Amino acid sequence: MTLGPIEIEVIRNALTAAAAEMDITIWRTSRSTIVRELLDYSTAVFDAEGNNVAQSARIPQHLNSMGAALRTLLDRFVVADEWGEHDVVATNDPYCGAQHLNDVLVFKPVMHEGRRVAYVGALCHHIDMGGMAPGSYAATATEVFQEGLRIPPLKLVENGRLNRAVWEMIGQNVRKPALMLGDLQSQLASLDVGAASIRRLAARYGAEGLVEATARILDMSEAAMRAAIRAMPDGRYEFEDFLDDDGIDPEPVRLHAAVTVRGDEIEVDLSGCDDQRRGPINCTPAMSDCAVYYAVIAATDGAMPANAGCYRPIRIMHREGSVTSCRAPASVAHRIAVGHRLANVMFGCLHQALPDRMPAAYYGGSYVATFQTEAADGSREVLVEIEIGGTGAAPGKDGVNAWSFGMHNNANIPVEMIESQMPLTITRYGLLPGSGGAGEFRGGLGLVREWRVDSPAAVFTANMDRFRFPPYGLAGGGAGSLGRLTRVRDGAETPIAPKSDGVRLRAGDVVRLETSGGGGFGDPAGRDAGAASSDAALGYVP
Repeated sequence: MTLGPIEIEVIRNALTAAAAEMDITIWRTSRSTIVRELLDYSTAVFDAEGNNVAQSARIPQHLNSMGAALRTLLDRFVVADEWGEHDVVATNDPYCGAQHLNDVLVFKPVMHEGRRVAYVGALCHHIDMGGMAPGSYAATATEVFQEGLRIPPLKLVENGRLNRAVWEMIGQNVRKPALMLGDLQSQLASLDVGAASIRRLAARYGAEGLVEATARILDMSEAAMRAAIRAMPDGRYEFEDFLDDDGIDPEPVRLHAAVTVRGDEIEVDLSGCDDQRRGPINCTPAMSDCAVYYAVIAATDGAMPANAGCYRPIRIMHREGSVTSCRAPASVAHRIAVGHRLANVMFGCLHQALPDRMPAAYYGGSYVATFQTEAADGSREVLVEIEIGGTGAAPGKDGVNAWSFGMHNNANIPVEMIESQMPLTITRYGLLPGSGGAGEFRGGLGLVREWRVDSPAAVFTANMDRFRFPPYGLAGGGAGSLGRLTRVRDGAETPIAPKSDGVRLRAGDVVRLETSGGGGFGDPAGRDAGAASSDAALGYVP
């Protein structure tokens, strides 16, 4: 069958629709608030060789790494020809292709007339995977063994039958088995939905036609990315930023990138990043690479379909044993701190090549707040919230207030949902005046959120950053605000370290979080008088 450009475009959109149908399946059937409400999950379709070819509109930190995870499984753990069409392989091990233990990956091959034509995959951030801290986000873990249950690459489903022994083993090792296994079941359902959609395509175009189409789709994205890179001026561009610390040792963590644009290719050298740390901010390349891919794709005009073809002109260099390419058994629970900051570092590099396009730094971190409430009868509930801040201003445009940006694409958990399911009350939630960086174009505002404990006791865990090094401004713009985390007890305020485990709370205690605003762009003296007046009228400035 000869496929023309119209058929290729029809197939490309159908593959994207299949990923979107998988997305909707998880949303409609999942159990926990972190999946159903916060939307911390992703789905994608891969070609017959395991390359990401289509994806749902979900989370960059997932989508840019799922193909690498699948390729790792195929290269090291699973023989493709022995992977049956009714088998599902699962893993969450960061040293086997995953990112951190909360993110469980499941993959399934799609066959047509005995030939493999695609794979489908789903990733969910699960509410708890065991380990030393509720929510499995231990801020002081020093090795991956402390962070929870590691699932090596294995067949969770074989010949269409669920592996009950593995299923029960997982449930026995997590704090909220009904929620966690319910979300995992929604992932399995999404694979069936995606596989059915791909089989319908294969029945129409044939196995050979579908394989040809996926190859051409990847080639088209590669060509578009090479054209976008050619439009950038050749040169070497360097930038650095810092994490506050690793949660254990007080020294800042340096993140540095040197970006070389040469013709239609980009080389990104991350060897200047600091050595891996004791605390859980370390990354494997599965995380750090996707931050680079995200930033380069974001720097283009958005005309290309995002898939593995976009990655081909980008070469990433790591130094093994660094925070971007850590060695086992380094702890990795809060690896997203490095991911966010790498995205900001890449923005700083690319601003030098594209000064009229790239924004100042966004909040650049996941403000992970975990509560385990303890009732009088000993029963416990777990809430994991991931808060965000303001985006950086861009040439000609103010930053966006309290907007999930960059490596994120999350929603907030509705107040009503939390208060109806947990002995917690949200006493304050809103924008934080004055938190955006000053500039001709103002940085977006961060937010403030307060949780009051209504149970007799609770344990609080924090994994946060941007409390020492604020989001930078560009072209003379000011930095965004620093974060702030406080316990309020009987009217007295006590600071909470932004990376904390086991903070004991009692009934009536309030935890207040203030997140960073984005950096400003341009000289503040050049701000339009009308815009400044509007800021004051809206309460955006104190």
